[in-house]
Amino acid sequence: MSEQHGSWSGFPEPTHHSVSAPHWQAELNWPAGSRTLAYGNGRSYGDVCQNPGGNLTLMRGLSRLRFFDREKGLICAEAGVTLGELLAVTEPAGWFLPVTPGTQFVTLGGAVANDVHGKNHHLRGSFGHHVQSFNLLRSDGRTLACSRESNAEYFRASIGGLGLTGIITDVTVQLMRVPGPAIKTETLRMANLHEFFELNRASSDFEYTVSWIDCTARGKQMGRGFFIRGDHTESPPTPPLKRKSVPLTPPLSLINRLSVQAFNTLYSHKQWRKSVTSVQQRDSFFYPLDGLRHWNRLYGPKGFLQYQCVLPSLVAESACEEMLGHISDNGGGSFLVVLKAFGDIAPEGILSFPRDGITLALDFPFEGKPTLDLLARLDAITRAAHGAVYPAKDARMRGEDFRFYYPDWQQLDALRDPAIGSGFWQRVTGDT
Repeated sequence: MSEQHGSWSGFPEPTHHSVSAPHWQAELNWPAGSRTLAYGNGRSYGDVCQNPGGNLTLMRGLSRLRFFDREKGLICAEAGVTLGELLAVTEPAGWFLPVTPGTQFVTLGGAVANDVHGKNHHLRGSFGHHVQSFNLLRSDGRTLACSRESNAEYFRASIGGLGLTGIITDVTVQLMRVPGPAIKTETLRMANLHEFFELNRASSDFEYTVSWIDCTARGKQMGRGFFIRGDHTESPPTPPLKRKSVPLTPPLSLINRLSVQAFNTLYSHKQWRKSVTSVQQRDSFFYPLDGLRHWNRLYGPKGFLQYQCVLPSLVAESACEEMLGHISDNGGGSFLVVLKAFGDIAPEGILSFPRDGITLALDFPFEGKPTLDLLARLDAITRAAHGAVYPAKDARMRGEDFRFYYPDWQQLDALRDPAIGSGFWQRVTGDT
């Protein structure tokens, strides 16, 4: 029976031949005659988590904790455990994830397969830098114990490998000791894009740095917004926000030019003082969008596209300015434009996205050709800057651009399990 299991962005919408949902590793079966793909919690934004015409193996059932060493901060869990479920175990013992993305609903296997990053890449690198080992089930029946010392080629290929090298069944991660889960933050007003780069250079000692910018501002105010930096603290945080939910998908997108312009204008004036210090609760700092369940429904039945790129430091300011100019001229834009720095830390995986530079992430309601044309213009800027686009957030980049961004992709392809496929890999490599 065919079932729909799409991406978080709602674009594209494939139908899969069959879906299996194992609850124990012994129940993992490879469908005969068709390729499969491990599917975590569906939080990827494009088609890396989709396998149109093929099969999906739903991994959320594999959700057992294998061990937690509270002295050393080592934890091992099955691949279907979410990061939020891990934190529920580790936080009371004084340990935190050394790297966490913008949602706690990512599975452990998905965090490895997409080599997720957070607000502290400049100090800690990406998630893969803290993975000690994992078990990889191959379609020939072998289970490979992968680490930097054992099956190292599969270890490097699987981190950021988009789930193509096999099914990751469990993962061991080295955690980070923290004084408490709350974050003492300083929020600084930024007048423009140039000020972001000045503040970023002056904030390298903070554990976390991230910026929100107004993508609708023009001229001398282009890039205005807020620069946020922070560290873990023992101090009690502000009370957590009550979670709300978008109950249904509206017939039309609620994200449009008028609502984006209004939101950006109001948000850019929410703080009049140059600097405000506060102690934030973990979820409000790391996972603000998780407070609004099903927020992706706001984009309506056509869904949305996210564009996330990384731009090398030497050209990042001019390239960002050019991109924001195109977005502003287009009249569209995003509610929440995130700008943050990556450090000069060598990637752990063959297809790892984070690299030295500045990363920009925006959401666009899908409006057909106009949206695709705008993103193609952003692609041209990214490619000219010798940057890259993030596969986990992509649903439409050209194969030639992917192969330019990731010149070692064939090393992964040589280790890819022949019984695994994805819509993304077929689109960017022509694999059938």
